[in-house]
Amino acid sequence: MKNFSTIATQYIYVLFFLHCCCCTMFVLVLVQAADPSSSEAPMHKAEQQALYSAVQAFVGSWWNGSDLYPDPCGWTPIQGVYCDLYNDFWYVSVINIGPLYDNSLRCTTNIAEFSHHLFNLKHLKVLSFFSCFLSPSQNPITISTSNWEKLANSLESLEFRSNPGLIGTVPNTFGYLRNLQSLVLLENGLGGNLPEEIGTLVNLRRLVLAGNQFSGKIPESFGGLSKLLILDASRNKLSGSLPFTFGSLTSLLKLDLSNNMLEGKLPREIGRLKNLTLLDLGSNKISGGLAQSLEELVSVKEMVISNNPMGGGLKSIEWQNLQSLEILDLSNTCLTGNIHKSMAEMKRLRFLGLNSNNLSGRVSPRLAALPCIGALYLYGNNFTGELEFSESFYRRMGRRFGAWNNPKLCYRAEVNSTGHVPYGVKSCKQETTISGNVISNAKFSEANWDHSIQFVASLGFSSCNLDGVLWVIIVQGMLFILLL
Repeated sequence: MKNFSTIATQYIYVLFFLHCCCCTMFVLVLVQAADPSSSEAPMHKAEQQALYSAVQAFVGSWWNGSDLYPDPCGWTPIQGVYCDLYNDFWYVSVINIGPLYDNSLRCTTNIAEFSHHLFNLKHLKVLSFFSCFLSPSQNPITISTSNWEKLANSLESLEFRSNPGLIGTVPNTFGYLRNLQSLVLLENGLGGNLPEEIGTLVNLRRLVLAGNQFSGKIPESFGGLSKLLILDASRNKLSGSLPFTFGSLTSLLKLDLSNNMLEGKLPREIGRLKNLTLLDLGSNKISGGLAQSLEELVSVKEMVISNNPMGGGLKSIEWQNLQSLEILDLSNTCLTGNIHKSMAEMKRLRFLGLNSNNLSGRVSPRLAALPCIGALYLYGNNFTGELEFSESFYRRMGRRFGAWNNPKLCYRAEVNSTGHVPYGVKSCKQETTISGNVISNAKFSEANWDHSIQFVASLGFSSCNLDGVLWVIIVQGMLFILLL
């Protein structure tokens, strides 16, 4: 009876479990039927066919979307393709082509093209190509110049990254994309002048043009991008001077124009960029001295102007106003004069590069007292005198303190006994004094000493021209002769 009771109980539990499972499945079916956002939501045939044809034009004719992905926004999604619901229908909102994922869409090694079907996806918000067009010699491709106006109301982000086979110029029809917030053209084979029409994209937050072959001047129309947060046009062949209209980019956080051929003076309007945290103008041909308005960049954390024939001195700027500054690189900028005392008042400064200039004068010991300093490079200048930094400073900095190649600069001799000395800097020459015991044994007065010095001087020797040790030897020899 006990066995029968146990079996019956277990049987009842099984029935109850199956009943619950059936009820759960029934509820899920009801939810899917009632919820238009479920995978059963329909997709217009025209939208589906436009998606298949657009993708096939990039990945190759072998790709048959209708067979591989019969429900591209539901049970069989295409990797890199995402959809949104509009009026209870699926529409394509994102297309990412390139090796972002293991099974992502990859461009064909043959000729890819911008099919007109791509521009029929009227709700497309994001379009990106990563490492898609790889051969500028065998399979070059240019960006389509037509049909971009069809995406004017929807496209918010357009990116081409690491596509050396993408050549030609940027089409001026990009100016139709009035809702574009991010335009990234990074490390492609694009060249030519930058179109003025980019300056009409007033909703842009990010504009990245780095690592191409763009040439010519930066359009003044870029000053109209008042919402821009990031502007990176580094590693191109841009020339001319910085437009004064850049003063209107008051929302800008990052400005990187390094490694170009920009020239002329820095416009004073650059001081209006109060929110700027990074300014990189390194490796250009900018001259005319450091603009005084740089001291107005109160939010800047990193300022790099290295490798420019800038000229002028450091005293034109009140450096203590830049209390947010952490990295300052002014190396190889043809600077002259002394280090301004206000440079020792930048409390957050971690890196200071003044190397490879024509700076002179003494090095203020206050620089070592900067609370956050971790790298200080002064080498390749004309500094003179004695470095008055402590042994603990040399020990902490190591090779991150560079003062070599300053022929008239030396460090305190007593530091030498600690074993921590500035690399490439000689020890200061010390005047040698004669101990009181030597004086008593010689049995001569202070008057005799003065007389002896005058005698040596009368022989044509000058203490200003003789090495300190050699001078003492000569004096001692003369005293020995006099006392015989």
